[in-house]
Amino acid sequence: MAKKNLTITIDPEILRGTHAFFGTQVAIENLFDYLESGDTVDRLLDGFDRVKREQRLLVLEMSQRLIETTSVAI
Repeated sequence: MAKKNLTITIDPEILRGTHAFFGTQVAIENLFDYLESGDTVDRLLDGFDRVKREQRLLVLEMSQRLIETTSVAI
């Protein structure tokens, strides 16, 4: 059974279960790829207009919370 919320979908029938923005076939990893290459968060809209700004911001907030609450030595 697929796990869903209004931000992220994990469904084996959508991108083979890759974490995707809910209601799209856009992998969450694309957001981080854009940022890593120096693009802005808003630039993601140019290529993926189905991803809502709120979704992008929520993924970044969730990532921040995960980093802040995880104490892993790198």
